[in-house]
Amino acid sequence: MKSNNSPVVKDLVLIGGGHAHVAVLKRLGMQPVPGLRITLVTRDIHTPYSGMLPGYVAGHYSYDDCHIDLGPLARFAGARLYHAPVTGLDIKNKQVLAAGRPAINYDLLSINTGSRPDSVNIPGVDEFAIAAKPIDIFLTKWEALIERVSNSQGEFKVVVVGGGAGGVELALSTQHRLQNMLREQGDDPQRLSYTLLTQSDRIMHMHNGGVRDRFERIFSERDISIKVRSRVAEVKADQVLLDDGTVFSTDAIIWVTTASAPAWPAEAGLSVDENGFIRVDKNLQSLSHEGIFAAGDIASLKDPRPKSGVFAVRQGPVLVHNLKAAATHKRLRPYRPQKNFLGLISTGDKYAIASRGNFSFESAWLWKVKDWIDVQFMRKFNELPDMDEQDNPRFASGIADADAIKELSTLAMRCGGCGAKVGATILSRVMQRLPDEKRDDVLIGRDSPDDCAMLAVPPGKVMVQSVDYFRAFIEDSYTFGAIAANHALGDVFAMGGEAQSVLAIATVPYGRERVVEETLYDVMAGAMSIIQPSGAVLAGGHSSEGAELAFGLTVNGLIDPNRVWRKSGLQPGDAIILTKAIGTGTLFAAEMRGKAKGRWVDAAIQSMLVSSQQAAECLQRFNATACTDLTGFGIIGHLIEMTKASQVDAEIYMDNLPLLDGAMETVAAGILSSLQPANLRLRRAIHDIENAAKHPAFPLLFDPQTAGGLLAGVPAKKAEACVAELTKLGYTNTRIIGSVNDLSDEQAPVQIK
Repeated sequence: MKSNNSPVVKDLVLIGGGHAHVAVLKRLGMQPVPGLRITLVTRDIHTPYSGMLPGYVAGHYSYDDCHIDLGPLARFAGARLYHAPVTGLDIKNKQVLAAGRPAINYDLLSINTGSRPDSVNIPGVDEFAIAAKPIDIFLTKWEALIERVSNSQGEFKVVVVGGGAGGVELALSTQHRLQNMLREQGDDPQRLSYTLLTQSDRIMHMHNGGVRDRFERIFSERDISIKVRSRVAEVKADQVLLDDGTVFSTDAIIWVTTASAPAWPAEAGLSVDENGFIRVDKNLQSLSHEGIFAAGDIASLKDPRPKSGVFAVRQGPVLVHNLKAAATHKRLRPYRPQKNFLGLISTGDKYAIASRGNFSFESAWLWKVKDWIDVQFMRKFNELPDMDEQDNPRFASGIADADAIKELSTLAMRCGGCGAKVGATILSRVMQRLPDEKRDDVLIGRDSPDDCAMLAVPPGKVMVQSVDYFRAFIEDSYTFGAIAANHALGDVFAMGGEAQSVLAIATVPYGRERVVEETLYDVMAGAMSIIQPSGAVLAGGHSSEGAELAFGLTVNGLIDPNRVWRKSGLQPGDAIILTKAIGTGTLFAAEMRGKAKGRWVDAAIQSMLVSSQQAAECLQRFNATACTDLTGFGIIGHLIEMTKASQVDAEIYMDNLPLLDGAMETVAAGILSSLQPANLRLRRAIHDIENAAKHPAFPLLFDPQTAGGLLAGVPAKKAEACVAELTKLGYTNTRIIGSVNDLSDEQAPVQIK
């Protein structure tokens, strides 16, 4: 992310990664506002471009062709990316409520979440129909439908509900794709039966007569039946029932009706229209709440326009201007929607119909024009310019009010030593907000004013202790705290111990008191989300201010001294088991450069959030002989520690290595962690290094892991059953990655197979 040493003056929170917000992110990345911190809260890491969805469904585009990757775009904009669905707003306290994380404070708020088809409370729609929106869910169900059609026999009936442009395009594009698939597998494409239902007198009711005529002709040519004035009353697994009693039997239902809004804007107290969409003025600002903006489908203007992505795209430049203006106390600019717009509507087979006012036209050339326009639009957001890091001004008085300027003036010269500690008032408030768990063997904890925690060691137990601390590598403080806690606790689990207590060490970036408090709370709350389920308690810690966020834990564990796992316990004949996929080092090196896809990074984060506690308990049940947690030294570094201590050799099965999505791609691109060169020095421990290095996954043997899995030796006869049990427990990437052999005379103890 761009370097930004400015103290945070105002928080801009963007809800949703819609077409207007991607423009906001791009513009703010090109022209940042010093002191304005941006947070993107989104349910989807990849936002689909609606204009290319029919082409994707028809098979003309790949997933990445028609999705904007919000990960690199957020990094380019210097924005914090929070991957979570929004559940509500607390407008009084200016907070966004999102699932699975603390509330998110805002000074300015913008909402661009899109819409979804309106089921009008029709029974069975949510359960049995494939709704066109949210698009990510639609695409998952669409892939399942492709599989169903492929494996079916005889007539397969599809009913599309909705006669607007969206329903028409999806009817044609899905039919095109499914018929082509059947044709390619030597099946009869004509066994696919399509019916479109619309409440209107004709399809494409919002377009001119010429457009309607053209599409009705094409539907006839494609043998798609149109049933007009058809109001659906109920949907069942294999039927669509109309209010006049007509019943259509079906094998699949695609639902593309008029748009509806989520409930939370109205529940929060925002002014909404009769359909729940946020009412905004000409400046795209809420009619009821200053400082809250909305754009795209979720917004309702006085002069309404169709729920079409073209309007959200046009609103983007106006929205970014007004958000910057609101932050810097400047005049807002009105959005003036075009009365007529050119619509290029695809017919599924690289052919398109143009619609503008009373004009219509059709040709294959129009599809090429549409394709060119769409591809150019996507390139603006997926091919980001390389920008040199720039030092932003230390103070951002241009967006600060008088109180903020006064407060920020104290940040000019920060003290060191104990003068760098987070203030007692802030610390006290944060501690009060955190859950306070207790254990009988923690005699003095953070609820006491004493200088030290006091811990008891029960009879028959010994204490194991470890410490981990590192700088933040993601901008989501809550998630970073959770990952750091998992990373630290892994050392105790890797020795077979029970986590008893932790001491936290946090460095929080300089900033206004409110910002420092929320950052500290977020990182601590994230850590507590991992610490609490482990059974440990937070007994105390230390916090200070610094240039960047960093966090760690000193972890205390208890264990029976006769059951401690040591790295020296490997036995010849053991299978080597790894419980998580590898690749976090290269993926986050790529993410820092804006070269990793958002879904790769998100999958890596989800892996790092998985605790190793249950994995350790499972390995104990299967009599694991030795164990370590896979962290900074990579597979080779940690395995050498084990083989050297155990006086054994080891083999690694390269094709069995579990790899995180994208890790092979980033390694192939030459993107490696900064720790990789130091780890690579251990290659001398590998037998026949020249041949071993030919395997494409070879660099990943040295890839440093954060909150990695457990690397353990398990008796070979129990290994398969152990892997099966670990998989059931949710460690789905568990693999047997090697075996332990007798010590040989070779200088290199590790062989690659």
